Amino acid sequence: MAAIWGGLALGVLLLVFAWDLPRPEEALETTRRPSVTLEAADGRLLSTSGDLYGETVRLRDVPVHLPTALLAIEDRRFRDHFGLDPVGLLRAAWVNLTSGRVSQGGSTLTQQLAKNLFLTPERSFRRKVQEAMLALWLESRFTKDQLLEIYLNRVYLGGGAYGVDAAARLYFGVPARRLAIWQSAVLMGLPKAPSRYNPRANPQAAADRGAEVLRAMAATGALTEAQANAEAERIAFPPRPSRDAGWFADWVNDDLAARFPGSADLTLRTTLDLRVQALVEAKLETLLAGPGAAAEVGQGAVVVMDVATGAVRAMAGGRDYRRSSFNRAVSARRQPGSVFKPFVYLAALEHGLSPDSTVSDGPLTLGRWSPGNGGWRPRGDLPLEEALAHSVNTAAVRVLVRGGGPKEAAAVARRLGLTGPFPNDATIALGTGEASLLELTAAYAAIANGGMRVVPNGIASARAERRALPSGEPAPIRVLQAEDALAMRRMMEAVVNRGSGRAAGVPGRNVAGKTGTTQDFRDAWFIGFTGGTVIGVWLGNDDATPMDDVRGGTLPARLFHDILEGLPR
Repeated sequence: MAAIWGGLALGVLLLVFAWDLPRPEEALETTRRPSVTLEAADGRLLSTSGDLYGETVRLRDVPVHLPTALLAIEDRRFRDHFGLDPVGLLRAAWVNLTSGRVSQGGSTLTQQLAKNLFLTPERSFRRKVQEAMLALWLESRFTKDQLLEIYLNRVYLGGGAYGVDAAARLYFGVPARRLAIWQSAVLMGLPKAPSRYNPRANPQAAADRGAEVLRAMAATGALTEAQANAEAERIAFPPRPSRDAGWFADWVNDDLAARFPGSADLTLRTTLDLRVQALVEAKLETLLAGPGAAAEVGQGAVVVMDVATGAVRAMAGGRDYRRSSFNRAVSARRQPGSVFKPFVYLAALEHGLSPDSTVSDGPLTLGRWSPGNGGWRPRGDLPLEEALAHSVNTAAVRVLVRGGGPKEAAAVARRLGLTGPFPNDATIALGTGEASLLELTAAYAAIANGGMRVVPNGIASARAERRALPSGEPAPIRVLQAEDALAMRRMMEAVVNRGSGRAAGVPGRNVAGKTGTTQDFRDAWFIGFTGGTVIGVWLGNDDATPMDDVRGGTLPARLFHDILEGLPR
């Protein structure tokens, strides 16, 4: 009678625990977030998002030391137990009892698989019972080798990577079938705490854990002590792309759902040149830490772009992405100051003026407004080229009037890609509207390439599950007459050769550009181009506090010079 009633009680208890148990067949086909993998222009991994899965691997395809490392550190009796390991449970209980703390677990690899596939991370007696029940189901449904394959393909290994192939590619840049012994040890050490031992987040902890796995392999006889020590000495992780490239990755990821609808995994080869990105970051930090700090400059942004296509080669949206992910190159809209003047002069060129046409630089009053010229001493009538070269404000306002007024200047700016808003008065000649650094850099690209408007873009090619997809980037369109673009380029070369932008000049290169400074030195700009590259620079402070006499022709022009000097010809 006791056996009968005990059996009934046990059956009822099992029903209670199994009441909300997930159906294993459905759980094995769980859905996931589509992954997006961004590659740099040379194919190196830039970032991943979503749930990253690699190729499905079979035991026969991977090195034997990969499953060996897993069993050595996680479940040495895996091939001997039935999903639950009473010996292991007793051993863990004894160790925990004698040490006075929970230092060892008794879960088998099959139980871990059941937990990872079907259950939540909740710690409770109910979940442990369900885990045991699912482990028994898995053992009855699959062979040991099949269970190992499921584990290797589905286990979470940090960084958004599920499965050994995805993790091998993420951390080492190789497929799982080409893993070295030490790499297998590092990967198989991750399931215990993927975030803590993530090689990208904590390389030292990952190396220590990998060495622990190698010692476990030696203890099981899979390696000799000498081999384990030698492999531990080889543990080294490839340098990851700078975290400051995060601004570029965020920008590229921003509209992917609209551009690539669907649920397929995406692999995007971007236009980012990691060498140029590293150069930009280093030069920006050097300037901000040195002369920038002395002049009370707290932030900066840089964009390097191809003039023919609008492809962004480098983007620094600030000083340190880890401290602030706000993208000052894309999202910050500031007064452009005198870097807006080329659009005013372009409107005048389209109304029949030329670089040799003259304009007065004398005092000017419009209503109650009298634009100043800073330290410029009036000379009378100047060629437009000289007026732009020295960024004479009163001359720019007169050029605005002769070019059709504020609406015509705003129309030229919009045609080249600026979105505004722009004031409908003469102050627009001095750049009192709003623009982002990325917009301005792309607009200057149209001047540099002979009058073709380009749309800033960061994707060179796209693949979805090995199928090529169209990137969807619009083709450049003509927005300026070639002769007007050439005339403007000539005038902007004068800015660098003998005007306000002389600090940007690089010997042996024909550099054209324009300086810009806003009221009270709140913003300082230099945007210039040479050959097939345009570089935009902004310096300032997030709270718009003034800098100490920082003009577009000083630190921004110097930063432009330093970056350009480091670029290959």
